Amino acid sequence: MQHTSEHFLQNSRIALSDAQLKPVLGAVSTFLPALRQAAIDQTPEFESLRDYAVAMKDHVLDHLETYLTDFERAVQTRGGAVHHAAGPDDLNRIVLALCAQAGARKVIKGKSMVGEETNLNDALQGAGIEVLETDLGEYIIQQAGEPPSHIIGPALHKSKAQVAELFRQKHDLGERDLGDVPQMVREARHMLRQGFLEADAGITGANALVVENGAIMLVTNEGNGDLCSTLPRLHIVIAGIEKLVPTMEDASALHRVLCRSATGQITSAYTTFYNGPRRGEEPDGPTAFHVILLDNGRRAMRAGKYRSMLRCIRCGACLNHCPVYRHVGGHAYGWVYPGPMGSVLTPLMTGLERAPELPNACTSCGRCEETCPMRIPLPEHLRQLRDDAATAGITPREWRWGIGAAMAAFRSPWLYRLSSGIARSALAFLGKHPDLTRRVPLLRGWVEGRSLPAPEAETFMSRWQRRQQGKSGEHRL
Repeated sequence: MQHTSEHFLQNSRIALSDAQLKPVLGAVSTFLPALRQAAIDQTPEFESLRDYAVAMKDHVLDHLETYLTDFERAVQTRGGAVHHAAGPDDLNRIVLALCAQAGARKVIKGKSMVGEETNLNDALQGAGIEVLETDLGEYIIQQAGEPPSHIIGPALHKSKAQVAELFRQKHDLGERDLGDVPQMVREARHMLRQGFLEADAGITGANALVVENGAIMLVTNEGNGDLCSTLPRLHIVIAGIEKLVPTMEDASALHRVLCRSATGQITSAYTTFYNGPRRGEEPDGPTAFHVILLDNGRRAMRAGKYRSMLRCIRCGACLNHCPVYRHVGGHAYGWVYPGPMGSVLTPLMTGLERAPELPNACTSCGRCEETCPMRIPLPEHLRQLRDDAATAGITPREWRWGIGAAMAAFRSPWLYRLSSGIARSALAFLGKHPDLTRRVPLLRGWVEGRSLPAPEAETFMSRWQRRQQGKSGEHRL
């Protein structure tokens, strides 16, 4: 996937002018938070579960290298193998080597954000290997040639009509109808079935890697992950090194937090644990089982001030509650991870100089931190990234000038009163002349997607001074 995160503002303008995108994002930002809240209301111990999950993840990060060694030993004990990839190219190279070793020419994939990080599909196709995404959302965007726009719903930006039209373009429908959603789901199932039966290798992600027994936990709602893991003769698991949990009990606690935060479910439709290839007289399952653990900047993150980002369980709750994401969608962020978590992870993984605008894609409302099940201080990390950008001289010159002018006004009471008075008068005038507002250079971009608010009739300072004067008059009487 090409990095376009350095063009967030440009991408956002395109998204804001997309009339079809607005109602879709509005619906997503309404029903997913509502589902989450309903599930939490049924779970009085949810805050305790959050505390447990946070403490457990912090413990793993404190002893990461030891747990990595123990996990590898446990996987090997059960007939599997573990590989370590420093970066995206290393992971792709290992996957290609395993496919070549197994003679695999057709690959089916479950949804994996690590696979998106490394651009694995392009690497497989470049080697002449046919790859088929089997998650419904991933299948849709694969047909459309687009990246995912949401962590848990890759095609949430697509309307029902757009999906139907896409299938008409890409599929030989014959007599099949696409009049409603169930028919479209049946159409996708019809196209995917042959891929499941013919695949030589299956690639999945992992929601957790259990150290005590070498198992991987896979959470899905469609069952495609189970088919990818059991039907082909080769099963490859790709995951970040931060996915480790010590015990099955820890995995269960993480699962309870994840499902409620991601989709508002008490539990997902399918939660499966795998720990190696088929053994003995077992009738099914893969004959080879490989786990590839990706670093890609995670160890550096662990050693610094952004360490808490490694607690992220990719639930998408911060996206669903973010007012910025609600208006511009996932593609505006320009890389794998959108929303608040993406505004932090993308600069850390691809370089701050390649995503200088993302740390500012925030209203500082704090909803992301409030809803994050792993209590990641996302607003604080975004402020830290802004400091890093300023220190490195990456912040655009116009932004530095604007911040400098604002700080000068804040330090001087008389200058603040003067500038705020001028701004208030200007807002009152421009609010009555919207056509003129769109011609003002500094306001043009801001008013493209919103209306200019009318100022209050009286400022807080003037109201406070008037009340103080009134109190003084009462005392004199």
